[in-house]
Amino acid sequence: MKIGAMELIVIFIVALLVIGPDKLPLYAKKFGSAMREFRKASSDMTQDIRESVVEPLEEAQRPLREAMEPLETLKKDVEGSFKGVEKDLKNIGKSAPKEKAATAEAAAAEEPAMKQDPVPAEDTVSTETQQAAEPVSAPAAADSDTPVAENDQETTGGTT
Repeated sequence: MKIGAMELIVIFIVALLVIGPDKLPLYAKKFGSAMREFRKASSDMTQDIRESVVEPLEEAQRPLREAMEPLETLKKDVEGSFKGVEKDLKNIGKSAPKEKAATAEAAAAEEPAMKQDPVPAEDTVSTETQQAAEPVSAPAAADSDTPVAENDQETTGGTT
């Protein structure tokens, strides 16, 4: 409870009326010294309580807290593992279709790659040389700028 300025004025006026102006300074001095003694006694009691009760309890609690630290760490680890297992159990039915779909997609992606036979570079060169060595047929020669007879001579070695 806090006493403001207005309350102090009211208390002073009531004390002035009850005690009188002659005895008021004497009672104010006694009241001040009583308050001083009360504050001193309360601070001494507080310090005694701290020294005799609080500090020994803190000293007794210190080893207990140190002993509890590994248990708290273990508790957190167990709770984390339990949450992980609980999450896995909840996802058992949900993850199976996703995994099957992912596996099917991966198999489908590998299947076209296996069907395509990559052509080695040597095969490409040999087919080009084979095509150049083959005689040009008449329809192909009609499309070209050179006469058909010249094409025949080149393929047969120049003898007709």
